[in-house]
Amino acid sequence: MKNIKSFILSLALLAVIGIPVVASNATLTAPVKDAKPITADINALSVNPLDLVARPNFYLNKNVKIKAKFDKFAALGLDYKPAMRSSEKYISFLIQRPDVTDHNIPLSELKIFIERSVAEKYIDLNSGDIVEFSGKVFSTALGDPWMDASTFNVISKETKSQDK
Repeated sequence: MKNIKSFILSLALLAVIGIPVVASNATLTAPVKDAKPITADINALSVNPLDLVARPNFYLNKNVKIKAKFDKFAALGLDYKPAMRSSEKYISFLIQRPDVTDHNIPLSELKIFIERSVAEKYIDLNSGDIVEFSGKVFSTALGDPWMDASTFNVISKETKSQDK
């Protein structure tokens, strides 16, 4: 009973100081580690990616959840020794800047890593597709947030126009 009271007090304190708290047990359709649905991390803070980039030290070692427009898979940040993620096992992906709407600009300050074996399942993603992912911010090397994605879900696919 004491743990429940402490948990409720913690949630109330976070709400008072303005930190968003996600307490959902929603099932994700495509987790990173497995092909089967898993329960979302109820401890993940739902964050705006621009806030994460602006205050990386605040989110260091915290679990966060982001909903954003996918941009592309990339090699950005791989094999960088201070925040090592091997290019043999991982690939990074970029999301689009949410503050630019008239054209696509990747949010390259946010380094997000996903295992290659999982990324291969999403090879058909296009720039503009809406994704939601969660994971832990494990480093602030170069003053940027570096994050391991532990869950990944495609929310909606961008419809392509035939005018090109």
